[in-house]
Amino acid sequence: MKITRRTIAKALVVVFVGNLLVMGGGALYSAQEVPQIPKEVTGPDGEVIVTESQVQDGKIAFQQNGLMNHGSILGNGAYYGVDFTADALDLKVSAMREYYADERYGAAYDDLDAAERGSVDSIVREELDGTIDDGAETIRYSAAEVAAHRHVRETYVERYHEGALERGVPADFVDSAEDARLFADFALWTAWIAHTDRPGSDGSFTNEWPFDPAAGNAPSGATMTWSVISMVLLVAAVGIGVWLYRSVELPEPETRGLEIPAPDDISLTPSQRAATRFIPLAGALFALQVLLGGLLAHYYVERDGFFGVTEVFGIDLLEAFPFAMAKTFHLDLGILWIAALWLGAGLFLPPLLTNHEPDNQRTYIHVLLGALIVAAVGGLAGVWLGAQGYIDGDLWWIVGNEGLEYLEVGRLWQVGLLVGFVLWTALVWRGFRPLLRRESRYGLAHMIVYAGGSIGLLFTAGMLYTPETNIVTTEFWRWWVVHMWVEGAFEFFIVAIVGITLVSMGLLRKASAEKAVAFQALFVMGSGVIGASHHYWWIGQPDVWLPLGSIFSTLELIPLILILFEAMGQYRALATSDGSFPYTLPFMFIIASGVWNFVGAGVLGFFINLPLINYYEHGTYLTVGHAHAAMFGAFGFLALGMATYMLRISTKPSLWSERRLRWSFWLWNAGLAVMVFVSVLPVGFLQLETAFTESYAAARSLAFYEGELVQLLFWARLPGDTMIILGTLVFCYDMVAKRFTLREVSLPGDRPGTIPDRIGADDD
Repeated sequence: MKITRRTIAKALVVVFVGNLLVMGGGALYSAQEVPQIPKEVTGPDGEVIVTESQVQDGKIAFQQNGLMNHGSILGNGAYYGVDFTADALDLKVSAMREYYADERYGAAYDDLDAAERGSVDSIVREELDGTIDDGAETIRYSAAEVAAHRHVRETYVERYHEGALERGVPADFVDSAEDARLFADFALWTAWIAHTDRPGSDGSFTNEWPFDPAAGNAPSGATMTWSVISMVLLVAAVGIGVWLYRSVELPEPETRGLEIPAPDDISLTPSQRAATRFIPLAGALFALQVLLGGLLAHYYVERDGFFGVTEVFGIDLLEAFPFAMAKTFHLDLGILWIAALWLGAGLFLPPLLTNHEPDNQRTYIHVLLGALIVAAVGGLAGVWLGAQGYIDGDLWWIVGNEGLEYLEVGRLWQVGLLVGFVLWTALVWRGFRPLLRRESRYGLAHMIVYAGGSIGLLFTAGMLYTPETNIVTTEFWRWWVVHMWVEGAFEFFIVAIVGITLVSMGLLRKASAEKAVAFQALFVMGSGVIGASHHYWWIGQPDVWLPLGSIFSTLELIPLILILFEAMGQYRALATSDGSFPYTLPFMFIIASGVWNFVGAGVLGFFINLPLINYYEHGTYLTVGHAHAAMFGAFGFLALGMATYMLRISTKPSLWSERRLRWSFWLWNAGLAVMVFVSVLPVGFLQLETAFTESYAAARSLAFYEGELVQLLFWARLPGDTMIILGTLVFCYDMVAKRFTLREVSLPGDRPGTIPDRIGADDD
C-alpha cells in the first residue's frame, strides 16, 4: 500500500487538532465536575470541625513541605511513604470502628466477637457510603467521624512534625504542628471524595478508588467492562500495528551500497563545537542523578541512615537530605540531563544537512547553555531553600519548591525553562533555514521544529494552576505536561530526531525518512494526547475519562510496535554492515532506545494501564518499573546515543576509541534489566497481590515494605544500581577525555560538504 507524504501530513494535522479539541472540551467539562470543598464540616452538635480555607491551607502545606515526593496523594507522587488518601481513609475507618466498639460494647474493636465486629463494620460502611447534594456548602459529620478526624490530625502531627524515623521522616519535616494538622485536613478531604458518591452517581468522586472493603470501596462495573474492552482492543492494536508495518511501504536503513560519510570528512562548525558543551553539563547532572538513585533505593532498606554513616561520621543524613529532597533532585536531574543532550543534538544536526552556519549561532548557543545552567542551579537551589524554610511568604512557590512531582521547581524557573525551549526552537529554525526554504511544510526539518514547538506549547499547561487551586484541577493540568510530554511531544521528537540522524549518517534518503517520521508521528500524536486521560480515572475527575483513557491508552501500543519494527530494521542494517560503518555505537544506542521504549512504554505501560489492574496497581512499584524502563531506557538511551554521535564526529579520528563507551552501553543495559526485572517488578507484583487480597493501604504500608521477601528484593537491586552507576562514571570520564581531543572548527565553505545530497524530491 503506497501512501504519500502529503496524505500522511494532512492526516497528522487533522488528528492533532482533533485530539486537542477533545482534550480542550474535556478540560471545560472537568472544570464543572471538580469535587467541591465544603465551606464547613460540622459535627452533630453544629461545632465546626474543618473549613474550606483549612483544606486549601493543607494543600499548601502538602506542596510546600515536599510531601508529594515522600508519599502520594490520590495515588500520584512518591511510593516511599504511604498514599495519604488511602492512609487517611484507612485511619478514619479504624478510628470509627473503635468509636462504635466502645460506644456499643464498651470494648476495643479487636476484642469483639465476629458478630459484634460485623455489626460495627456495617455501621461504618453505611456511614461512609453517603452522597452530597450538588452545590451543598456544608456537610455534617457523625460523632464517630469527628473523633476519627481528630485522631488522624494527631497521628499526622506525630509522624510528620515530631518525626518517625521508622518511616524515614525526620523531626520537623513539616515545620509546625498546626501545618501538620492542616495537611491532615487536606488528606482527609481527599479520603472524603474517595468514599462519598458524586451527585447523581452510584460511585464515589474517585470511581471507588482506593480499594478498601472496610470503607465499601471496590472496583466499579465500568472498570470491569472497560478492562475487557481494552483486552479486545489490545489484540486489535497488535494486529493493526503489524498490518501497517507490512502493508505501508516504509524504508529501512541500509549500510550496503550507500555513500556513508567518514567523520573526519565532515566539517565541524563553530556552532557544532559549542553544542558539544551540552554533553559535559549533562554528564555531571547524570552522575549526580544516578548516585541519588542509589541513595533512594537504600532508603527503602535502611530508612533512618545510610550504611552506618550517622554512627561513624556523626552525620544525620536523614535530616540533612531526607527521601523527599533526594527524590526531588533525582527526578529533576533526570529531566535536565536528558533535555540538555536533546537540546545539544538539535543544535548539532542542522549543519550536517544544510552545510550552513548562521551568523552568531555559536554565541546564541552559549547564551542558551548559560540560561540552562542558571535555570538548573537556580531551580534546584530554590527547591532546597524552600523545603528548608528559608523562603517565606508567597515566594515559596515562585522561586522555591512548587512541590508537585516532575514540576517541583518554582514557577520562575519553569518560566525560564519555557523561554529556553522557545529560544532553542528559534536556533534550530535558524540552523535549518536553508532546508526549510526548499522543503515542503511536512519536511523533516519542519518536523524537528514542530516537535520542539510542541514541547514548549504543552509545557504552558503547567502555568494554569496555583497552590490555591483544587488538587483535582491541579492534577488535570500537571498530567497535561507530564504525560503529553512523554507520550506526545517527546515521542514525536524521538521519531523525528532518529529520522534526521539516519539521514545525516547516510542510511536513509530524506524523503524516505520524512514518510517514516510522519507515519509514526501520526499514531504517536493520535493516541498519546487523549491517552493522557488514563491518569484521570482515580483523581476525582468525572468517569467520562474511563472509556477515553482505556481506548487511547491501548492504541498507544500501535506506534510502539512500529518503533520496535524500526529498531529491528536498524539492527538488521547494523548486522549486515561490513565493519567499516563508522557510526556503529550511536546506532546501537538508537536500537536500544527503540527496544526499551517498546518494553517500558509498550508492554509494561499497557499492563499497568488496564483499568482493573490500574485500579489496584495505581501508585505501586509496577509503575516504578514502567517509568524507569521508559524514561531511561527510551529517552535516556536516545539522548546518550546522540551524545555519542556528536562525539564521534567531533573527536579527532586518530584519538577516537569506543572501548569505554561500549562498557558504559552494556553496563547501562544490564543494570537497567537487573533493576527492573529482578527487583522492581517482583516488588510490584507482591504489592499487587497485597492490594488484591487485603487493601490498597496495606500494599503501601510500612509493614509491607518491611516484609522479609520485599527487603530481600530491595537488596537484589544493588547489583543493577551499581552497574548503572559504574556505566555513568565511565561515560563521564570518557566524555571529559574526548572533550579535550576535539577537532579544529571550520566554516562550511572551507571544506566541501560530504553528507550525501538527500534533499531532493524522492518518489512518495
